[in-house]
Amino acid sequence: MSDRIQPLVFTDLDGSLLDHYSYQFDEAVPLLAKLEQAGIPVIPVTSKTRAEIESIRLRLGNRHPFVVENGAAIYIPKDYFATLPAAAKPSEDYWVLEFAPAREKWLEILQGLEPEYDGEFECFYRAGVAGIVAMTGLSESDAALANRRAFSEPVRWLSSEERKVQFVSALRSKGAHPLQGGRFLTLAGDCDKGRALSRLRDVFAAQSKGVVIHDIAIGDSSNDIAMLEAAETALVVKSPVHDYPVLTRERGIIYSTGLGPVGWAEGVSQWLEQQTASDHKH
Repeated sequence: MSDRIQPLVFTDLDGSLLDHYSYQFDEAVPLLAKLEQAGIPVIPVTSKTRAEIESIRLRLGNRHPFVVENGAAIYIPKDYFATLPAAAKPSEDYWVLEFAPAREKWLEILQGLEPEYDGEFECFYRAGVAGIVAMTGLSESDAALANRRAFSEPVRWLSSEERKVQFVSALRSKGAHPLQGGRFLTLAGDCDKGRALSRLRDVFAAQSKGVVIHDIAIGDSSNDIAMLEAAETALVVKSPVHDYPVLTRERGIIYSTGLGPVGWAEGVSQWLEQQTASDHKH
């Protein structure tokens, strides 16, 4: 068999690899070690900032590329690939592919809307660490990491639904792509986890001729849909707080019965068995 197979695991963090309540991942540890040993990269794709992901990568013992702020940028550790994608820019220990404008753009737009929507919204930048702690329940150190955003700005809406519709429409007219998450409306560029996944998959594929990529995307909520649709296999992790996100694809989907890291390990194990079975067929 001349083709080399490269499996890739693209994973959301909160509620998927990390428990929704405790942010722990103990149940996935044996499988993470097995994937690392088999040379199968586990690639975080998340709404989190680079600073937040770096602290989690340390806990996970993960050294692979990652995607930040809902697909706004891909960070590739320097020396990870033999050849680099053309558009990558150097930034400290990484090569970065950016797909969205900088945070400053969203802060300027919010400042411009301030007179019309005075007291109707709060954003991370203005709230500062103490305000973020109050809004999220994060510890001070985690709130500080969450505030180190490069490409997006979370907004907490404080007024009526009716006014919110007008606010969102005003944001869109100024070039923002507001994304409603669990608690926050995030101002971001025209990017998503699915497009970032496809781009990074291409980067892996370009590293050697004849490599065949088999990828799985793992997520539990609506902001994971783009990536769950984009990968060869989708693993939808059961959530304790909401239903499975609805996908348009009909094939190549695994639904976990376990929650968070339990469901993560259950689904990835199932996918690995499928990979092994199809390898034996060839």
